[in-house]
Amino acid sequence: MPMGPHTFFCRVGSVFRTRAAVLAVAIGLVAAPLVAAKSPGESASLRTTVALQIALDRSGFSPGLIDGIFGGKTTASLREFQRSRGMPATGNLDAATRAALRVDEEDAFLRYTVTSADRAAVGPLPKGWIEKSQLDRLPYPSLLEALCEKFHCSQGLLAKLNPARNLAAIAVGDTLIVPNADEDPPITRAARLEVDLGNKVIRAYSSRGDMVALFYCSLAARKEKLPSGQAEVVAVAVNPTYTFDPQMWPEVKGVDTKLTIPPGPRNPVGVRWIGLSLPGVGMHGTPNPELIGKTGSHGCIRLTNWDAVRLSRMVSTGTPVKFVNPGVRLAEAPR
Repeated sequence: MPMGPHTFFCRVGSVFRTRAAVLAVAIGLVAAPLVAAKSPGESASLRTTVALQIALDRSGFSPGLIDGIFGGKTTASLREFQRSRGMPATGNLDAATRAALRVDEEDAFLRYTVTSADRAAVGPLPKGWIEKSQLDRLPYPSLLEALCEKFHCSQGLLAKLNPARNLAAIAVGDTLIVPNADEDPPITRAARLEVDLGNKVIRAYSSRGDMVALFYCSLAARKEKLPSGQAEVVAVAVNPTYTFDPQMWPEVKGVDTKLTIPPGPRNPVGVRWIGLSLPGVGMHGTPNPELIGKTGSHGCIRLTNWDAVRLSRMVSTGTPVKFVNPGVRLAEAPR
């Protein structure tokens, strides 16, 4: 168990995302008229970018959220993938890179019907810490957030793919166009991790020294709270609780005692906690996936919930972690 202000426990159960009773079929180019409904000229570009981001996500070289934007994170992840394969790190989707990543534009989208299981993951989510502590679970506040997390995508992308749909009013039985993200990608064990504080990424390496994964993360805004040096993994918790300590949150008023915050996808540490041998420091999920890559944590390392799940399956107790800050940008135009 991690030391310091955070305490956690493991709850036996399956990963919080399921596809029970999913009615989904690959639509490939059949989806093009729907994707291009608002802007026919960008259809091919959007489809290609989404297919690339899905391929990077499946390979373990996370592009951040799948959003259909070929921006800084996607370019940087593509460069890191190319470098890991001994290819020229251009950040361009050339033929060799396309083949190595298995980019498949015809399999980029699914027609997905919202299920009762999706609806069961949604519920009231109060803002106050005391009110949160009184719940049994911290759910998604909307079906939109639940579906975006299921398919590793931004709300903006779902809006582009479904321009005629009011996403605030989706319900069980509705059918949407979604990116074909993989919920159960192949896992490669990591022999060691490197947290690049300058670029806000985590790199995973094999026992041979090959880079096998890259994840974007968020860090503490204050430099004095950033971890440094060496550490190792000491625990992995599934669906952790969170101990809210008012002394660690001076900006919060009206709470003068520690609170146990229940598990759930909108728990402050998401659905996975990877405890490190540094007091109060760990790698974990987040209730705000669209903020990954920015500063603002209280000293820990945040990832999207799906990346935190994947990373937690790559490590074990004793996996070494090194904190570095090379000062070299991954891409010229980070976003």
